[in-house]
This record gives sequence, structure tokens and C-alpha cells, in this order.
Amino acid sequence: MNVDWTHGAAHMWEQHQVTEQEANEALADPQAAVLDPDTKSKSGKSIRVIGMCRSREELLTVILVRDPRVSWLWGANAWPSNSTDRREYMKRSRR
Repeated sequence: MNVDWTHGAAHMWEQHQVTEQEANEALADPQAAVLDPDTKSKSGKSIRVIGMCRSREELLTVILVRDPRVSWLWGANAWPSNSTDRREYMKRSRR
């Protein structure tokens, strides 16, 4: 997954202490739950990915934004998954 963290990395670190590398690890999880579009998105342009970050031994929720003008996704944010997202991951990983 080709993600540009130019605009999201600093915010992600300041608000949630998640690094770009950790978010990319969660995105690379082959069992990741991908909600496209994100059911909580107001614009309908974001994608929610819930994946395991092995280096943290923790599930992370990663928010990506689709921009039709470019061939990549914008990395917007990531944080340790809450109980709702952890349940979604478990539900989808059993398939």
C-alpha cells in the first residue's frame, strides 16, 4: 500500500505517540481489517485499517484518505485500537 505521511506523521506522533513506521507495520498485516469506506467517515473519502503492529505488540487503527488526483493514499492518523476496532479485527480475521 503506497501511503504518503507528509501531512499526518507529526499529528499522529503528537496526539497518539504512533510513528509512521508503526502505522505502516499495521497496514502490512495480512489479517488487517479494511473498512472502505470508513463507516465513521463524514466525507466518505477515508479508509479505516485495523492491523497488528508487531513491534508494539498492539493493534493500531490507521486512517487513510483517498485523493482521486494522485495514485497513493494520504496517511491521516493512527492510534491504538479501541475495543470496538479490536472486535472488528477479530471478527474479520476469523474469515
